[in-house]
Amino acid sequence: EYVQHLLKPQDPARLGSDTLYFFGDNNFTEWGPLFQHYVPPPFRIPGTSPAYSFGVAGSGSGVPFHWHGPGFSEVIFGRKRWFLYPPDKTPHFHPNETTLAWLQHTYPTLPPAQRPLECTLRPGEVLYFPDRWWHATLNLDTSVFISTFLG
Repeated sequence: EYVQHLLKPQDPARLGSDTLYFFGDNNFTEWGPLFQHYVPPPFRIPGTSPAYSFGVAGSGSGVPFHWHGPGFSEVIFGRKRWFLYPPDKTPHFHPNETTLAWLQHTYPTLPPAQRPLECTLRPGEVLYFPDRWWHATLNLDTSVFISTFLG
């Protein structure tokens, strides 16, 4: 029942902090078998160590713009759209607005020069996000993904 509730398509009117998806703070005892079979991307940054986070999300869910240290995002199932801005270009967004609402209301009003870099990840594809780059995500389908945070 919880998974069915979690994976239903998201309402764009929800608050960004209310977006439903399972991500982060994985219990590695509980999820150990999954991570034992996971082969991480072959990319490395010297002097960093990886921290893995597994996620499952419904269509229309995602995270509003934010930034943190560098890492990778890999899609196992579904599709995830990414919007990225370099550190010196703060995006126009409201932190309580979902990415879906931002895409529907703000994105169309942006002049081409103010639009973010974009890509859509499909199963088996990996995106590197640099240190302190602004990014927002939108799950286009029910999605399963693993993020590797480098610290």
